[in-house]
Amino acid sequence: MAEFPDLIGAATGVGSLPGTDAREAARTATGAFEHLPFLPELPARGPGADMIGRSAGLLVELFAQTEPSGWRFADRPGRDTRRAHSWLGEDLDALEEFTQDYRGALKVQAVGPWTLAATIELKHGEKALADPGACRDIAGSLTEGLRRHLAEVRKRVPGAHLVLQLDEPSLPAVLAGRVKTASGFQRLRPVDRQVAEEVLRELVRGLDAPVVVHSCAPDVPIPLLRRAGVAGVSLDFSLLTERQDDDLGEAVEAGTAIFAGVVPATDQPASQSKAVSDPAGSVQGIRTLWRRLGFAPELLGRRVLVTPTCGLAGASPEYARRALSLAARAARSLVDNPE
Repeated sequence: MAEFPDLIGAATGVGSLPGTDAREAARTATGAFEHLPFLPELPARGPGADMIGRSAGLLVELFAQTEPSGWRFADRPGRDTRRAHSWLGEDLDALEEFTQDYRGALKVQAVGPWTLAATIELKHGEKALADPGACRDIAGSLTEGLRRHLAEVRKRVPGAHLVLQLDEPSLPAVLAGRVKTASGFQRLRPVDRQVAEEVLRELVRGLDAPVVVHSCAPDVPIPLLRRAGVAGVSLDFSLLTERQDDDLGEAVEAGTAIFAGVVPATDQPASQSKAVSDPAGSVQGIRTLWRRLGFAPELLGRRVLVTPTCGLAGASPEYARRALSLAARAARSLVDNPE
């Protein structure tokens, strides 16, 4: 397993930003964070720029296109694949422009194999998740595609220590049997937790960058992810419950980085959100959890990174910039005032 970089007082974005201007997005995503800038996604541009379309475009020898029902695998690359490649190239050009001479950690994102399988339909119309062989094929294709993607980013930003974030918002539903069939009238069988873990472990082992799994859904399977070898877990902090304390504590003890989503991902009136009006106050819940787990305060700024709760595509551009700035200031406060 590739090691997570040693960062102190770090914050980052989850991935998506509003708007369609790649240069402005790159300027925002690299300018907001000293320790962990990220390659932004701009889903407002349309199919192929969304998280599923972009990641489907990374697959090797598997192709997907949009249908009225959503994304579906196809026999050959089509317009949506070409768009995905074109927009990713545009985003990488912009990232390269704003990371000249940069040396340090840099995060890129892609959708994980289980969320891809739960979202993309097979050619006959059912979700790929219904076919174990298809799930394995997706994971293998994604692993090779991510190897190539990481190599391309390293060529463009040679001083970067890359961190890969796998977005798995559907993973809890996959494990619980809550993913609906393509018709929407039934639910697919739950995937065996050991199988889910093995697929993720093989992917993590197949890459030469530390992997962080992000899920903004409830019931993130922290122990499963830790056993699969991920370097970090990214989650919506407001969805954590005390029954997850032990899982979180064991992950921290094992050296897993925790990406705590505490800044709201959509515009919030200042009077209604501490995260908007008081960056230090927005991470008070993290400090409380840290004390409850019994960890040394001085470790807090090393083991916990601050993020928005989810992607910022649904926010206004002004609020998105503000949210990233707030995350950076909140992360700094965990170092300056950990108790």
